[in-house]
Amino acid sequence: MPGKIRVGIVGATVTKGGSGWGANAHVPALRALPDYELKAVCTAHADTARASAEAFGAEQSFDNFEAMVANPDIDLVVVCVRVPGHHALVMQALEAGKNVFCEWPLGANLAEAQEMARLANASSLRTAVGLQAQSDQSLLYVRELIRDGYVGEVLAVNYVSISQAVTERGAGRIWQGDRRNGANTLTIAAGHAIDALCFILGELEEVSARLAVNLDQWHNPETGETMKVDSPDWISVSGRLVGGGQVAFLVTTVPANPSGTRFEIFGREGTLVLSANALNQGATRIVGSRGKDPLAPMDPPSRFRLVPAETPSGAPFNVAQAYVRYAASASQGQVYQPNFDHAVKRHALIEAIERADAEARAVRVDSILSSVTA
Repeated sequence: MPGKIRVGIVGATVTKGGSGWGANAHVPALRALPDYELKAVCTAHADTARASAEAFGAEQSFDNFEAMVANPDIDLVVVCVRVPGHHALVMQALEAGKNVFCEWPLGANLAEAQEMARLANASSLRTAVGLQAQSDQSLLYVRELIRDGYVGEVLAVNYVSISQAVTERGAGRIWQGDRRNGANTLTIAAGHAIDALCFILGELEEVSARLAVNLDQWHNPETGETMKVDSPDWISVSGRLVGGGQVAFLVTTVPANPSGTRFEIFGREGTLVLSANALNQGATRIVGSRGKDPLAPMDPPSRFRLVPAETPSGAPFNVAQAYVRYAASASQGQVYQPNFDHAVKRHALIEAIERADAEARAVRVDSILSSVTA
C-alpha cells in the first residue's frame, strides 16, 4: 500500500456521551504514527462531526457513513461505535470495498462476526479487530519465551483478573447491562483476557464454565432509574489447552478494592508471572525464573516496542502498536492478525463458554468451530 494509510473513523467524537475509546485511544494512536493520516471523522450529527474533525486534525467530516465509505480518499475504515452498531457499519464499509479495523467484540454474537468475516474474505479485503493484547510488547516477549521453551512443557495456567465494578452508568454505557447487546464483562474484559492467554499459550481445546450475575442492578444518575442487569460479571472457566496444559481462568468485577490481573504460567522447567490492571492496555509487568530460582523482573527487549517515542502511554499505546503491525503486514502483502477470521474463532470460544455454563458440561471448542465452518 503506497504512501500513508488514509483513515476514516466512525465513533470518535469530542462531545460528552461519545464512546470514549475512539477519541481517547485510536485518535492519539493514529496521530503519533507517520504511516497514517486521519483523513475523515464520521459522527451522527454535522456539528459534532465538524467539531471532532477540527479537534483531531482531520481534513474531512461526515454525518453520513455511506458518504464517508464512498470517498476514494479513504483506505481504511475504523469502526469504534457501540457493539450493536458494528455489524451494519462494517458490512456497509466492506460492501463499499474498504479495508476495515473494527473494535472488539466484532459482533454482538458469533453469527454476526461470521457474516462479516465471510464478506471480507469474499471481497479479498484486509481486516483487523481490536484485540490489542496481541500487540503489547510484554505479551509479545512472553509469547516468544514460551515458544523458545523458557518454562518447558506448560503444565498449569492460573489467570485471575478482578476489576472495579461500574454500577453508576449514564445512557452512554448502561445499555451494556442487556446481555443481548454483546458488550459486557464476558465479551469485553474476559474476551480480551482469554485472547491474551491463547495468544501466548495456544488455543483452548475444552472448557467448563460458571457464569453469574452478582451485581444485578445498575443506576442511571441521569434519569434516576435503576436497570435490571442480566450481563454476567463472574466468568469462571476451567479448561485444557490443545497442548495439554490445564487452565483456571477467572474474570470478575467487585464493588471495591479490586486486585487487578495476575497471569501465572507454570512449566516443567520454569515459571512466568504477568501482572497488570488489564493486559490489553498495559503496562504489564513480568517476573520469571528457571528451575527453582526466585522470580525476578524481566523487561521486554526494545525490539518489541514498535511505536515512536512520542506515542502516548495508556490506552493509545497498544492501539498504536497494532496499527504499526497492520501497516507492516499491508506493505509486505501478509495477512494481519488478529483479523476478522480470528475474531470468529474468539467469538466461538465465548459461545463454547456460554454453552458450557448453560448445559453444565464440558464443551469442546472445535465442536463450535466446526458448526461455524460447516
